[in-house]
Amino acid sequence: MATDMLPLEGVIGFGGSVKSGLLLHPDGYTMIYPLGSTIVIREKGSPKSQEFLQGHSDKVSCLALSNSGKYLASGQITYMGFCADIIIWELEQRKLLHRMSLHKVKVQSLSFSHDDQYLASLGGQDDNSVVVWDVESGAAKCGSPTANDNVLFVKFFSGTNDKFVTAGSNNMDVWDFDPINRKIRPTGCQLGQIKRVVETMVIDKNDEYVYCGTTSGDLLQVSLGPKLFKNAGPKQKIARGVLCTALSTNGDIICGGGDGSIVILGAQKLNTISSIKLDSSVTSVVLSTDVYKDGSFGFIAGTAHCNMYYIKYEKSTNQLVAELEQTNHFEQINDIAFPYEYSQLFATCSTTDIRIWHATEYRELLRIQVPNLTCNCVAFMRDGKSIISGWSDGKIRAFGPQSGKQLYVINDAHQQGVTALVGSCDCKRIISGGKEGQVRVWRIGPQSQSMIASMKEHKGPVNCIELRANDSECVSASSDGSCIIWDLTRFTRNNSLFASTFFKAILYHPDESQLVTTGTDRKITYWDAYDGQAIRILDGSDSAELNALAIAPGGPGSAGGEAIVSGGGDKDVKVWGYDEGHCYYVGRGHSGAIQKVKISPDKKYIVSCGSEGAIFIWEYLSPPSQ
Repeated sequence: MATDMLPLEGVIGFGGSVKSGLLLHPDGYTMIYPLGSTIVIREKGSPKSQEFLQGHSDKVSCLALSNSGKYLASGQITYMGFCADIIIWELEQRKLLHRMSLHKVKVQSLSFSHDDQYLASLGGQDDNSVVVWDVESGAAKCGSPTANDNVLFVKFFSGTNDKFVTAGSNNMDVWDFDPINRKIRPTGCQLGQIKRVVETMVIDKNDEYVYCGTTSGDLLQVSLGPKLFKNAGPKQKIARGVLCTALSTNGDIICGGGDGSIVILGAQKLNTISSIKLDSSVTSVVLSTDVYKDGSFGFIAGTAHCNMYYIKYEKSTNQLVAELEQTNHFEQINDIAFPYEYSQLFATCSTTDIRIWHATEYRELLRIQVPNLTCNCVAFMRDGKSIISGWSDGKIRAFGPQSGKQLYVINDAHQQGVTALVGSCDCKRIISGGKEGQVRVWRIGPQSQSMIASMKEHKGPVNCIELRANDSECVSASSDGSCIIWDLTRFTRNNSLFASTFFKAILYHPDESQLVTTGTDRKITYWDAYDGQAIRILDGSDSAELNALAIAPGGPGSAGGEAIVSGGGDKDVKVWGYDEGHCYYVGRGHSGAIQKVKISPDKKYIVSCGSEGAIFIWEYLSPPSQ
């Protein structure tokens, strides 16, 4: 039987590490940005209205939009020795127009000519060549090796399609493109004694000057006619380098800095006109089409911490005012949790914080931060009155779900960090697992919390704990190759399952007659919950370990358990029929290993999160009934 694609409903995330990856369509309200191997197109100010371009096999490394807004070009990274694809998309119909492969390993930078006729592409450090493509046919016109040193950026002139500039580590060339003889010829720019690594460039509207942002934190103004260095500024350099640039409506240059600062520099003297500081390195700035009568203008900035800001320059006060547009996780997400039988929101945890998201509007409702620590696991108590979480410092912390206020802390719950936890159905106990292999049961009182029992049989980290509906038993999965079923009245082992794998996830079938496990052996295994014998083994993946499992929950009119969802290092979300053991649907879009998957309690959608910090929300399709 064929495997169908799982429809992608929405994403929460933004590829903030891609320099100049945030684009704004000339229509003024369509934003385009990368997220892993997917390109997201959405309306400005509305995270809900999302569309996706999916065609890349690995992380998108650069984007370019044509002047008319008709075409979008995207380049990707691939493995050593392989060719990296460039895709030209026809934006109106959202379709793939051409797929072009010439560069090895990475596409570093892309630029359209002003009339949309040609596309210039630059390969990464393992390739170091520049190629000019015909946009209409998708054929390569001509190519040439670039300077001996690393070249990082390419940009076509603003008014002619036969000249473009490349720059990088201690090099800067203006290229003449001869389409009739299919040749490109470089001419070096004279920078005198100045040695700089250029990361970004912007060319003024008259093709008179190119402004180059450097890792040293200054902007070089180079005259394009005589190809001579003219000026450098500002006097107070931008810390950690200039990572992105854009031209404002009046010709001044907007610079995004590695220290999170945005600085507007005058085009003539390169003096600082205004500046503002954001949360982290500014990797993208793009001018908004909003027009203000007093000469003010607005622009959108993207940061390395995957936040987007709308920033307005107010001419009258000469100040920049920032407003947070969108927030996302910027590092690996470790866990997802839904409240009991409520599907409108879910919680995720990552480095330093827990965030609660609105499931259909894709926006952040609450953020709970604990600096310098990693949250490994998160869960809602059954009564919905608290969010419990396990942290890398070995503490269990509980927070109020609306206020985010800390309710209590269990100190030294586990020596090397809490790696798994679950709340009991009566909300009076928490069962936790630690990195050292212990499983502990805690009594949660209104005033105090105390340990009831500590069960030490695992010799490796406990990765997952699942509880039976009547609180009488729990099962723990560990990296030592064992899963243990514990009796929660006597606090002893009832049974154990063994396999030569690091168990990553375990769950009960809703009728609790069987257990399902997965791990580094790439297998999904069904076990008899009574005697611990393996009943069935499925090949969950051909290439990489599996990290996450979810099973369709029971609900009104359904017993549940008709499907399993798996995710892992192969970056695919797979929906399996429980009884047949056949993979019916595959969802592709992540660019990092999938850490967790969950099915919403109303069985409308699947939420998956990855090591790249992206949350993908897929439509839940149940397996076709036989």
